[in-house]
Amino acid sequence: MLTKQQIHHLKQILTQEKNDIEKRLKENNQFDLNKGHAHESVGELSSYDNHPADEASELFERQKDVALNEHEGEYLKSIHNALLAIEKGTYGKCVICGKDIPYERLEAIPTTIYCKEHSPDKVTSKDRPVEEDVLMTPYGKFNFDVSRDEGITFDAEDSWQEVASWGTSDSPQDYLEQIEHYNDVNIEPNENLGYVEDYENFSAVDLYGKPINIYPTKQHEKYEELLDEEGTMTIFGDLPGNEKDPYVDE
Repeated sequence: MLTKQQIHHLKQILTQEKNDIEKRLKENNQFDLNKGHAHESVGELSSYDNHPADEASELFERQKDVALNEHEGEYLKSIHNALLAIEKGTYGKCVICGKDIPYERLEAIPTTIYCKEHSPDKVTSKDRPVEEDVLMTPYGKFNFDVSRDEGITFDAEDSWQEVASWGTSDSPQDYLEQIEHYNDVNIEPNENLGYVEDYENFSAVDLYGKPINIYPTKQHEKYEELLDEEGTMTIFGDLPGNEKDPYVDE
């Protein structure tokens, strides 16, 4: 059981902690969360023309301020609960089992109202930001040619490539390898546009499904050379045995 001297000492610690937190929150204006927008806390008049990296940094700092403010608020709440227990005369006893809490534990954690056996488990929150409910990427994923089971659709990757083609914060000097043109800084700049497989670039039908004439081009010749190297007639395997005029050497 705690002595009056021990309780008085612990009450002084709790009161000092309470005053320090309240003073700190008042001086930093609740970590500047009382201001209307994140850019106000860093002295920006507007975030309209900010660099994307600056916006990301300010968002990170804003999220950190929210977490720190929440942490301070929870700790202040636990101090109030401990001081209230002192006023009621229940301080130093576990609110679950009623047993005395060792003085050594209270000296280390003066805000606790639980013994070691009944201390609430500290569970890391798995909650995700509510913004993710409306900011999910298209089709729920964003992979750059990682999976081959994707449908032939205009997905999140295509959306980013289209937007990035108009310019990003990257420039040629930001790359380790030599970049000769701004178009080459885009993601997968050599990717096929308007078609998927190489042969579709020179072999297709018109809007009505009627065959169109095929004229040999450099792209056509390059495609045939690649097939010859692989020893196959098409990218999806050899054609039937009765096929006439195969265009591979063998």
